[in-house]
Amino acid sequence: MKILFNIFLILILLIAFVPLFRRFVFHLLVGRQIIKEQQKQYKAQQQKQQRQQGRQGVRVDNVQTQQGRSNFQGGEYVDYEEVK
Repeated sequence: MKILFNIFLILILLIAFVPLFRRFVFHLLVGRQIIKEQQKQYKAQQQKQQRQQGRQGVRVDNVQTQQGRSNFQGGEYVDYEEVK
């Protein structure tokens, strides 16, 4: 039991006071996940750019059908006073 406590104490001291060891432990625990997420985001961004480049040459004009048009010709004009 005392040996386990000593190993744990040495490990805590190494993490607290040795930056190289701290970076190594951080890379083992978190670094790989960060790298995977960065690669995933980069791939998604590349795919989005490729889709946008493919759309640049296509132009679509929307034409309203007769059903979509209304017979509204305009409203009445109302006199107004400008307030300063």
